[in-house]
Parts: sequence; structure tokens; C-alpha cells
Amino acid sequence: MCGGDAVAIGYNADGVWTGITYYASATPKGGKDYKIENGAREEAMRDLRRRSAYKASTFNVLSSSDSTGFVAVARGKDKSGKDLNVVGRGESQAEADKKAFDLLSEAGASTEQKIVYRYFSYGGPSRTGH
Repeated sequence: MCGGDAVAIGYNADGVWTGITYYASATPKGGKDYKIENGAREEAMRDLRRRSAYKASTFNVLSSSDSTGFVAVARGKDKSGKDLNVVGRGESQAEADKKAFDLLSEAGASTEQKIVYRYFSYGGPSRTGH
């Protein structure tokens, strides 16, 4: 079994995001904080519900993986001012950051780009790009 990570996001009834958080396996297999991908998804959703400052009507997993690697969660605004959140993955933090910024630009969210979370997750062999 592989370890995992997940990024969860909540939206209000108008489709505006209200909160975002993540869970990552912080230790290799056998460690206290090791969860497989499904467990990571559940933990991220649980944490989002518990910590969200605003009531969300919908909770979704924005991204999840069972691979070892670096992750960057980034946010940007499109031309209409709407926020977009994306997740970049890589074999280094710089690669994950670049992937996140590339995803924002490709989606048209090219202003006010910033990284909101960076983390490393233990899992199986790296399979970046998913």
C-alpha cells in the first residue's frame, strides 16, 4: 500500500470557495501519520469541515495522490476576479511550485498568483503530473 495526500476545498451555495486544507502522510509506511490515499482524502475533508470559518454547502477533494513527492497548492484570479485553486506536484518543491503556477496560467488565472500551501508527502514511487 502507498501513503497518500489530499487537498480538500469547500464552496458556499454561490460556488465561492470558503476554505481549503490538506492532509499529507508525514511519515513513511508504519509511521503514526501514514495514511493511504483514501484515508488522506477522509482526513482532509474532516479537517476542512472542522476548521472552516464559513459555512460551506459543498466539500470536494481538489486533488489527491498516493505518490511520494512535493506539493504546492496555489491560488490566482482570472480576468473576472474569480479565484482558482490548483495543485502542482513534483519531485522537488521548485518543480511543484512551477507546475502550480503553470496550471494557474493555463486556466487563465494569471493575476494575484500565490502559493498557499507547500508540503511533502510520503507514498509510493513518485508519479508526478496527476
